Amino acid sequence: MLTVEWTQEHGWRKPHIKPFQNLTMHPASSAFHYSVQLFEGMKAFRGPDKCVRLFRPMLNMERMFRSTLRACLPPFDKFELLECIRQLIRVDQDWVPHSDSASLYIRPTFIGTEPSLGVAKSTHALLFVILGPVGPYFTTGSFNPVSLLADPRFIRAWIGGVGDYKMGGNYGPTIYVQSEAAKQDCQQVLWLYGDDHQVTEVGTMNIFMFWKDQQGDMELVTPPLNGIILPGVIRQSLLDLARKWGEFKVSEKVITMAELIRGLEENRVKEVFGSGTACVVCPVSRIFYRSKFYHIPTMENGPEIAKRFLKELTDIQYGRIASDWAQPI
Repeated sequence: MLTVEWTQEHGWRKPHIKPFQNLTMHPASSAFHYSVQLFEGMKAFRGPDKCVRLFRPMLNMERMFRSTLRACLPPFDKFELLECIRQLIRVDQDWVPHSDSASLYIRPTFIGTEPSLGVAKSTHALLFVILGPVGPYFTTGSFNPVSLLADPRFIRAWIGGVGDYKMGGNYGPTIYVQSEAAKQDCQQVLWLYGDDHQVTEVGTMNIFMFWKDQQGDMELVTPPLNGIILPGVIRQSLLDLARKWGEFKVSEKVITMAELIRGLEENRVKEVFGSGTACVVCPVSRIFYRSKFYHIPTMENGPEIAKRFLKELTDIQYGRIASDWAQPI
């Protein structure tokens, strides 16, 4: 693991790579009491050429830096942190799986360790990074469709809040709702927002819909970064790929449940899928909303756009095709 300590008095201390071990912290540390905590999620991939690569890592560093400022933790050098992470992976590179369906998960974490119960900026902080090999995120496999609970009683994030930052406090309260989803035979939660039940995110993923809009044009649409949507690295990558293809409209705009249901009733919705570091791309099969399941149709050969995204992204991540998005460690 990598650890870097900071204090207001001495600034950043020297980074250390050391054996994985427990942390020792003051019981009043602000991370425990006031959720002064944030994290990132990244992966390293071993390609068929045995080279280990990171996928667009500076996007993670930039997002982590934004979260850091919002949490009033001390700013860090994004390039220096990325180099520390590279050094850690080089030390532990034997843990990167020799597989095209597994990877090394990287969890940079930044916590306030202020040894006081005062609600104030931390004068002590700890940045650390841990690693672990992972396979498919869902127990159903890497590309099996999931079902969603859409219940407007539960809200993940709101305008003016911190839903667009990767903070631990965004995730703990979702565990209860996830258990409610399981009671309805759903694997994830489709988070809604506002009186018009805007579609925002899927569990810990961004959401995409591929449909024919009311003008008859094929369109890939995802909710905009309006303050309640996490700016996902895979989300940005799908938008970049789709715009490069130039084969259909690509939009970032509000989608309501009423619009989604109307699209389903008029047979205009072709695919719905989530995207994220853990799953990359995950198709949605059905949505439970207001006591009814709405089934998402698939094209003749399955969710073709989602499959295409998954193949192109994983080809880049594992180095099967050349791209500056995949950077050797």
